[in-house]
This record gives sequence, structure tokens and C-alpha cells, in this order.
Amino acid sequence: MPFAETLGIRYVSIEPDRVVGEMEVRTEFCTTPAVLHGGAMMAFADTLGAQATVVNLPEGKSTTTLESKTNFFAPATIGSKIIGECIPLHRGRRTMVWQTRITSPEGQLLAMVTQTQMVLDAGGATNRNPFGR
Repeated sequence: MPFAETLGIRYVSIEPDRVVGEMEVRTEFCTTPAVLHGGAMMAFADTLGAQATVVNLPEGKSTTTLESKTNFFAPATIGSKIIGECIPLHRGRRTMVWQTRITSPEGQLLAMVTQTQMVLDAGGATNRNPFGR
């Protein structure tokens, strides 16, 4: 995934029940004071959730993020590393829901992200509109 490369995400483990990745907090992803921008932390988690969905997709399907919610608990400073562990909450035919716990290497909870991924048919269309339209 090109965006994952831009963020510098390194996958530690990719399995159907768990995806673990890490990312260095770089200057270009920070705000003032010198801490990781919340959007960069969310993008990190979103990428892990998308990867987890891809590993669980039936052949010929793709995915896109439908919804994401983040709770922030502590900052990550420039030069530090964040670690994300993404686990499934729901794996259905049309949606998958993932929870990503973002911590420091010391185990301090930095953020918790819950996201819903929509399962798409080839070409990006769903079999039926989930919103009934």
C-alpha cells in the first residue's frame, strides 16, 4: 500500500485474527508542540484495519473505510515509535469492524480506534446498498 509506505508503517505480524504494525513518529507528521498529529495516528490505525480486512476478504472483493472513531489518551513525541494491534470485533459478509489499540513501546495506551470497513464487489460496488437507497 503506497500510503502505508509514505507513513513508514512496518508490519510486525499479519494474520486473519490480528495485525500488528509500528511507525516512527517523524517531524512531518507532527503538530505543535512536537507530537504526532491525531490525523496521522488515525491514518496509521485505518491502514492496519484495512490490511486486516484485506486478509479476511473472499476472492474478488475489496474494501473501503465506512466509519472510524478514535479516542486519544496520550501524545506520541517526535522520535518515538507507536505500535498498533488490530483485532476483529465483527467479520461479516458486507462489513467488518476492527479495533486498533495504539501504544508506546512501554505499553502506555495512546489511542483506541474502532473502524468499520465495507466489503465491496469487484469494481467497488456492493451487491446492495447498505443504506437502503
